[in-house]
Amino acid sequence: MFDFDVGKLLIFGIVALAVIPPKDLPRVMRVVGQALGRMRRMAAEFQGQFMDAMREVELESVKKELDSVKSDFANVQKELNAIEHSAKIDSSFDPSMAVHSEQSHAIEAPKDVGQSEISLTGPTPDAAKEPAAEASAPVAPPPAAEPEAAAPPRDAAE
Repeated sequence: MFDFDVGKLLIFGIVALAVIPPKDLPRVMRVVGQALGRMRRMAAEFQGQFMDAMREVELESVKKELDSVKSDFANVQKELNAIEHSAKIDSSFDPSMAVHSEQSHAIEAPKDVGQSEISLTGPTPDAAKEPAAEASAPVAPPPAAEPEAAAPPRDAAE
């Protein structure tokens, strides 16, 4: 604090012996020791107050940082709530019911879509001549207005 080294203390002690009589020297040393103790306590108290002030400043900066983190967190939470609300699945959606209905539709008997042009009695003599042509050609349902136009063409050789 005052930067006293051994040389300066020795000079101070010699001057004190020359100025202060030897019978008063113990009392003077006690007073000097008490003064130094008070100075040290004051320095420690000042240092403690200074450290407290630094902690308060640091605490305020930490509080400000915490408040900014809280506001950022609140913004993120609002965004997540908005995303959750927009992506919320309808509560009436039931995947097991969807699978069940698809399975029941698959199991149901086929619906009557129209009449088939394939005969169940067997091939006719005309069809025996061209089995490959009939099997490879797709069968289209005849239009309702022109039933004869959709009939298969007959051979000119007949």
